[in-house]
Amino acid sequence: MPMAVSPERPRTGVTRLTGGRLVSGDKLVEGDLWISSVTGHILRSQEVFYEHHVIPDEVIDLKGKILCPGFIDVQFNGAFGFDFSSVPADMNEYQKGLHRLNKRLVRTGVTSYLPTLPSQKAEVYNKVLKYLGPSGRPRNALEGSESLGAHCEGPFISPTKNGIHSLQVLQEAPSGFADMEVVYGVENFGSMESELPGNAGSPISMITAAPEVPGVSACIPEISRRGIRFAIGHTEATYEEASEAIQRGATMITHLFNAMRPLHHRNPGVFGVLGKTEGRDRPYYGVISDGIHLHPTTVKIAHNAHPDGFILVTDAMKTVGLPDGVYDGMNGDRWEKKGPLLTREGSDTIAGSSATLIECLNNFWSWSHASIPQVLRSVTSTPAEMLGLQGVKGSLEADADADLLVLDAVEGEDGQRGFKVEQVYKFGTLVHDASNETFGL
Repeated sequence: MPMAVSPERPRTGVTRLTGGRLVSGDKLVEGDLWISSVTGHILRSQEVFYEHHVIPDEVIDLKGKILCPGFIDVQFNGAFGFDFSSVPADMNEYQKGLHRLNKRLVRTGVTSYLPTLPSQKAEVYNKVLKYLGPSGRPRNALEGSESLGAHCEGPFISPTKNGIHSLQVLQEAPSGFADMEVVYGVENFGSMESELPGNAGSPISMITAAPEVPGVSACIPEISRRGIRFAIGHTEATYEEASEAIQRGATMITHLFNAMRPLHHRNPGVFGVLGKTEGRDRPYYGVISDGIHLHPTTVKIAHNAHPDGFILVTDAMKTVGLPDGVYDGMNGDRWEKKGPLLTREGSDTIAGSSATLIECLNNFWSWSHASIPQVLRSVTSTPAEMLGLQGVKGSLEADADADLLVLDAVEGEDGQRGFKVEQVYKFGTLVHDASNETFGL
C-alpha cells in the first residue's frame, strides 16, 4: 500500500517501487526502483537518496509482482475502430482518433509502438505520416501510448506475396531511392546521417519491402543512412537475395514465415538467414503468435533459431476490441471478424490480427515454456535494440524512460500461462490501475 505523504512536505514527483521482482537480464531479482514523473526517467536511487536527500512522494509495495519495461509493438495497424491508413476529410478527426487510440492502447501494456501503414497510394502517406512520427519531448504522460515513428509496410512488395495489400497500389523502384521519395514524400525522409538513436528527423522509423522487387535492393544503403530500419517482408526472396539485403543494411524481417517464400530443404529462403553465424548477419524478426498466423511449433522453432532477434508483434487491425462482424478495410476491401480470426470477406485470406500484444505474449509463454525474462524480452528490450533505442526504451536501467508495467504472472494446471497487466506507468506517472476502475485514462 502507498505510504501517506505529509501535507507540509513539497512533492518531488518521485515514486519508490519496492517489493517487486524486477526483470534484470535473464533473471528476476528483488529490488527497488525509483522513478520521477518530473523528468520521466528511472532514477539512480542511491544518488537521489544519499546525495540529494530526496524523499519519495509515495512508496508502493508491489507484493511480489513483476516489474518490467512497457511493451513495444513494432507492427501495429490500428485498434478500437481506428486505422492509421484511413484518411478522413477532416484531419482534425484523424488526430482526435489517434489520441483516443493512445489512451486505450496504453491500458493493454503497450507504452510505445510503430504505427504501421500497409501498402497505400502516395497521397495517403503524404497526408498521414506527419501525424505518425516519433512523439518527441516534452510529452504529457496522460496522452497514453506514444509513437516511435511510422512503419511503412509496402508498397514496394512482391505481387505474389501481397496478402491483403491491394495489387493496384504496389510499386517498383526502377529509379532507386528517388522513386521511394516520390511515394512516401521527400519531406518524410531525414536528410542527414545522425549519431542519435532512431531516425534522423524523419517520421518514418521502418520500411518493409521485398528486396527482389526491381530497384529495391539498391535503396537499402540509402534508407539505412537516413537512420530508417529496412525490413524484409512480403517477399519471394531466396536465401541468397535475403543475405544480400542484409549485407546492404537490412536489419529486420517482417512477420517471419507469413507472406514469404517458405522454408525448403535446398533453399531455406528468408528464414535461412537466422542460421548465419556472424552476429551482424543475423537480423531481428517479427513473429505473430496470435494462434492463427503460425502454428505454436513454428513459433518455437523460430525462437530457438535466434532467440536474441525474436520480437513478438500483433499486426493488429482496427478490429481489435470490436465485436464480430464485417468491417470496411483498406483500398475498398471488406474484412470479416470471427473472434480472433480476421479475413477478407468471402475468402480465407488472413487480414492481419485482432489480438493484443499481451495475448500474443501469453500464447508464446504457454507454447514455449521459456523463462519469464526471455518471454518479456521479446516485447521490451529486443524491439528497443532493433530500433536503436537501447537504454531509452525497453529497459529498467537508470536514465531510461520510466515506461513500466506491473504484471501478475498466472500459471494454470492445464499448462496455460499468462500475464495480467495490473498497473501501467508512462514517463513515471501511473496512468492505469486495473484494481481501480475509476482511475486512469
